[in-house]
Amino acid sequence: MAGGLGTRLKDKTVTMPKGFIGIGDLPMVEWSVQKLFAAGIEEVIIGTGHCDEWYQRLAEQYPCITLFKNEHYAETGSMGTLACCVPGVKGDFLLLESDLIYDAAGLSVLINEPHPNVLLASGPTQSGDEVYLEADTAGNFKKHSKNRALIGDLAGELVGITRLTRDTLDKMAAYMKAHLADEPKMEYETAMAAVSQSGDANRIFIRKLEYYLWREVDDENHLAMAKLIYPRIKEAESLRAIRREVLLNPGPATTSDSVKYAQVCPDICPRESEFGDVMEWIGRELSLMAGKPGHVETVLFGGSGTAADEVMISSCIPDSGKLLIVDNGAYGARFAKIAGVYELNFEVFKSSGFLPLDIEALKAKLINGKFTHFAMVYHETTTGLLNPVPELCHFCHEHNITTIIDAVSAFAAIPIDMDTDHIDFMASTSNKNIQGMAGVAFVFCRKEALEKLKDYPMRNYYLNLWDQYQYFQKTRQTRFTPPVQTLYALRQAIIEIKLETIEKRYARYSACWEELLAGVKKMGLKMLVPPEAQSKLITAIIDPPSPAYNFEALHDLARTHGFTIYPGKLSDANTFRIADIGDIRPEEMARFVKVLENYMGSLK
Repeated sequence: MAGGLGTRLKDKTVTMPKGFIGIGDLPMVEWSVQKLFAAGIEEVIIGTGHCDEWYQRLAEQYPCITLFKNEHYAETGSMGTLACCVPGVKGDFLLLESDLIYDAAGLSVLINEPHPNVLLASGPTQSGDEVYLEADTAGNFKKHSKNRALIGDLAGELVGITRLTRDTLDKMAAYMKAHLADEPKMEYETAMAAVSQSGDANRIFIRKLEYYLWREVDDENHLAMAKLIYPRIKEAESLRAIRREVLLNPGPATTSDSVKYAQVCPDICPRESEFGDVMEWIGRELSLMAGKPGHVETVLFGGSGTAADEVMISSCIPDSGKLLIVDNGAYGARFAKIAGVYELNFEVFKSSGFLPLDIEALKAKLINGKFTHFAMVYHETTTGLLNPVPELCHFCHEHNITTIIDAVSAFAAIPIDMDTDHIDFMASTSNKNIQGMAGVAFVFCRKEALEKLKDYPMRNYYLNLWDQYQYFQKTRQTRFTPPVQTLYALRQAIIEIKLETIEKRYARYSACWEELLAGVKKMGLKMLVPPEAQSKLITAIIDPPSPAYNFEALHDLARTHGFTIYPGKLSDANTFRIADIGDIRPEEMARFVKVLENYMGSLK
């Protein structure tokens, strides 16, 4: 709720909402928004009023923010602003004030609380503007007041963070409407108290955290107190941070703490409807990253990226089909290995693992060989070579050739539209650019291409694409036990890429690559792939000629500084690989370059 005038802060809020007062590095409201997204909240609705243009700019920065303006904010209380937000609320939600600083642990408590409606309370704050709470005998919200004498047994002080159901919200809005003439400036706490005592379904349980760290900022005194408590909040949150290890190997990639913590969730049977909701949401959001709404289906499997490749090769080619596979690295070769295991009718177009493809020779091969299907790797993780997938898939589309693409280390970094690029089937995984945990494979399918599979032979049981797809459509379950906790982490990773956007993520990866490139040139090292053919996601660096060079020594040195690197994978080139993917920043790559520079200097 962010519609108020904030008059008690005087000149500080004449031309700015009080939620934008800075405490620490960020405005209070932005700090809160970041905590909410890190806690797994998919969308933040802000009810605005005074100086709402500030929130419009915030919403431009965070695409998952939706704004609802209370045009009568000066004449109504917080319940009036909350009522304006009702149309945007889709289900259970958290209700917060915009002028709070708080320990994120409070969000976890409310999210994990078994009561459907729960209000967060604290012990004494000595703030001078406390809202005291009284509970009924069952611990449910009964009464609130700033006058302690009007409260019976004290249940705590109101924090300003509550979890409510949509039904409770509707009843609060109805209560406001019925009492608007008598109380035009009603606060939402008044409606909550009335609804909480109106019936069992809408009881609001008070969850008290005696020593909870928080402050609301309504006046100068509160602001001074907030600045004093802010370091304690930061320290408390830092104690829950996980040791930082920067993975510069090609995957799994470095993940955020919020992705890691998303796996710590209540145990749930994956056959429950709410877990079906999670998988359905994941599939829908992934599909929107790969194509236009309604054009792409995403089919989830437990497994690695190679599992997704095997799904496509074993499921997407009829007995009468003929497949051409491009092999210009270890993962193209893996495609061919899988096709050989299934004894498909296929041929291999062999090319250099570090030089661009001969596109015209490949096109001629496709036509002259009368191929019906074409498979290639978008980005060869072996070397960082980026293949011209859109151009070749356009060509295949013109000649009625079905396209099968391994985008395991390209998806969620390089923008892809399967319709525009004419990709029929595409594989990726949860553990690379999407920045989730390893364990979930997924295959993207253009709907018209997917429908053809129902008549194809079932060569594989666990990894059959059509069977998995149609079973989920009927039941909203996978045929076999999915990796539950990994899927929750994937859900969080999707929330985070929606905030960053694929374009900005690739720009961040590219900035890391630029740091590495500058260092490589300065040290006189050579890259295997010409810069113009590189993806800017993974870089293969040729081993230095010094006889003193030892990869294991370099690897071990890097680990002591918090970096993990990986050797090369080509049999005919001695290299080590540096990945620019995952939750890493350019300044971290700059630190690694310094470590690499120090090691190379020691060889002389």
